[in-house]
Amino acid sequence: MIDIANIAVLRDRVGQELAVSEWIEVTQQRIDQFAEATDDHQWIHVDPTRAAASSPFKTTIAHGFLTLSLISALLRNAVTLGGVRLTINYGVNRVRFVAPVPPGARIRGRFTLATVEDAEAGRAVQVTWSVVIEREHGAKPCCVVDWVVRYYPEAGA
Repeated sequence: MIDIANIAVLRDRVGQELAVSEWIEVTQQRIDQFAEATDDHQWIHVDPTRAAASSPFKTTIAHGFLTLSLISALLRNAVTLGGVRLTINYGVNRVRFVAPVPPGARIRGRFTLATVEDAEAGRAVQVTWSVVIEREHGAKPCCVVDWVVRYYPEAGA
């Protein structure tokens, strides 16, 4: 866990990998819960028997959007940012699901600070994180993202 005192400190760290999160496990239960929440019950995610017989991966795999949705939790696990009253997920500029995440796999995020810009006439700061979500013992990343976040400083920060 890295503690960053405030947004001003971020401006000095552009281009640097700031943090690597802890590993988190992606269980079949989590995959099933995501399928339920999003109404995406495609067999490749929720039917282990059919996936074993018909999938090129020979197992179920996590939804790409499940992997993507864990990005906020991975960042919170890796970085604390002081002097911020509100954080908003502003979107993604680019996302690729490079490799599958089978149930039982552990993933983590690597966070590089790509840009820091003023937004909303100086009321917010827009940060673009270059994120690589990797799978433990995976040959290549499972997800690569340019993630845009807006931070709203505390009064006087």
